[in-house]
Amino acid sequence: MAGVRTEPVSSGKYRGWFIDQNGKQRYFTGTRNKKATLAKAKELEAQHRLARLKNESSMFHAEDSHTYSFAEIKDEYLAWGQTQGGRRHGPWGTTHARNRRMHLNWWQQALNLETLSNLEGMLPAVEKIRRNLQREGTSNKTLNNYTEALRAFCHWCIKRDYLSKDPLHHLERFDESAISLRRAMTEEEIHQLRKHAPYFRWLLYATALETGLRANELRSLTVRDLDVENNGLRLHKAWTKDRKDRFQPLSMELVEQLKEWVDTGEAKALYKKYYSRKTAKATISSTPLLYVPSHTARSLDLDLATAGIAKETEEGKIDFHALRTAFITLAIEAPGVNIKEVQTLARHSTPQITLNHYARTRPERLTKVVSNIGSRIRGDDT
Repeated sequence: MAGVRTEPVSSGKYRGWFIDQNGKQRYFTGTRNKKATLAKAKELEAQHRLARLKNESSMFHAEDSHTYSFAEIKDEYLAWGQTQGGRRHGPWGTTHARNRRMHLNWWQQALNLETLSNLEGMLPAVEKIRRNLQREGTSNKTLNNYTEALRAFCHWCIKRDYLSKDPLHHLERFDESAISLRRAMTEEEIHQLRKHAPYFRWLLYATALETGLRANELRSLTVRDLDVENNGLRLHKAWTKDRKDRFQPLSMELVEQLKEWVDTGEAKALYKKYYSRKTAKATISSTPLLYVPSHTARSLDLDLATAGIAKETEEGKIDFHALRTAFITLAIEAPGVNIKEVQTLARHSTPQITLNHYARTRPERLTKVVSNIGSRIRGDDT
């Protein structure tokens, strides 16, 4: 079974091991990143397992692969994903990798998948399972997420000649349009939240509202990512959604608040309280910049209720990701800003994503626009 040593060697790199195609344990020197070394060990073991499987047959065809263990091919797929399955051929994100493993394990049990041959003709069974789950109250979004994991696995198998065709080719996605819309908080609501939220959580909300960073991205920020000289945050491709190193500007006031938060030791105090049980070797450079609770929605709901802010209105709901919606909407409303600047700040690949998925209109602003048109039509200014 692939693995990695607990401590690095003198060079700072980790030693990993894997079982080769002859069943022997082999060692190699990886990188200074323990997780990356472990992922490489799993990939090497998967490659050697594949070589062993190929050697067991004089000729390798997709038809032959049907006799292979589903569990073994699944593990090979997961090992591939954790090394180069993500954007720009980088590894999957931690959450994505965990979800893919969970979803595929669930399908393996639900469909009783023992070999790849069990995937043939499984479309009716998959559709029946999805219908049953839908009747039990599972959301369409969750159903699509589970289905996407199985579809992605099948596509990967086709590329590697494990399957000759996609058994889920005719499977349709469920409609997710009925999901409640997120709304952008008003300035008055934001001011109310600031008055009533605990200070350490307000710093989190303020950073989310000024940057549009997602919860996992905020959770990955450390003290050393705060750039006081340039007034912003350094983002790293290892944990950003678009897998790019970036610089995200902040207001000078928030930078000063965050710096004071770090300098007074409050950040490190929270680190010791909430994180030190998981990591024994605590250093100031690895200290999280912000405390991001494991259940962001639960904490935000509590602060919204304390501040007297409605979680849901006719315009939509407020959850933690709605802070990103508020950020983009506020950016668009700022005077003199163009859509390209907002797209860049939001770190979107196209302006369509910025406008269609995140930007919101406000009734009072629409009324003001129409009133202005009416005034011009009547010639009130002349």
